[in-house]
Amino acid sequence: MFDIEVPALFRGRVQVLAPTAFTLAAGSMTGIVGPNGAGKSTLLRAVAGISQDSVAVRRRGEPLHRRAIGFLPQAFSVASTLSVTDCILLGRRENLGWRVPVWARNDARGLLDRFGLADLADRPMSALSGGQQQRVLLVQRLFRNPALLLLDEPTSALDLHHQLSALSMIRDHARETGMAVIAALHDLTLAARFCDRILVLAGGAVVRDDAPAAAFAGGLIENHWNVAPEFLKARDGGLVVVPHAMA
Repeated sequence: MFDIEVPALFRGRVQVLAPTAFTLAAGSMTGIVGPNGAGKSTLLRAVAGISQDSVAVRRRGEPLHRRAIGFLPQAFSVASTLSVTDCILLGRRENLGWRVPVWARNDARGLLDRFGLADLADRPMSALSGGQQQRVLLVQRLFRNPALLLLDEPTSALDLHHQLSALSMIRDHARETGMAVIAALHDLTLAARFCDRILVLAGGAVVRDDAPAAAFAGGLIENHWNVAPEFLKARDGGLVVVPHAMA
């Protein structure tokens, strides 16, 4: 169990988000959604410990070390000629030293294979597309074995197939390892289908914290996204949110 206490968050002198606190179950995936400017990225950066805000993150009552938190920002670009495998190995740079043991390289290759990236293992990062780089950097964060993984729009550069496969594998990895995941997502359907619960940010506060169907109910989407939602059920039982222009 992870307990997170967040103070008021500011962008300059403007308060972006009121103080909030929430709990994450081990092995769970939580989606953060909200209209533009709601503070999703600001919240993730604060929890990751890369802003000046003092956020308390505890696991089973004990402070969680910053090294146990993985973070993949929304903006990324890798111009390095470093190979994909070496980029993955950098995820454990503090522990590997100058000589990389065979087991570490094998672990990196195994994770690349699991995420369908084995054919890119020896290619330079600079030769990859934006979507390929995003998938490699995601694997790099997983290779670090974080207790808590924070993802800011992790599917922003991915096509439809890779959006589904990446989120599915992240969710499965969390369940297998006990890692907790928080992912900021614009696509409400992806959030509803892959996340165990949803935090809705709007108007400078967390306005809903619930399971997906309950989180999006009661006129919340109309009020904060200014669209009329249509709710459907996917063939796997997941919730599909279709936005329509307000009449």
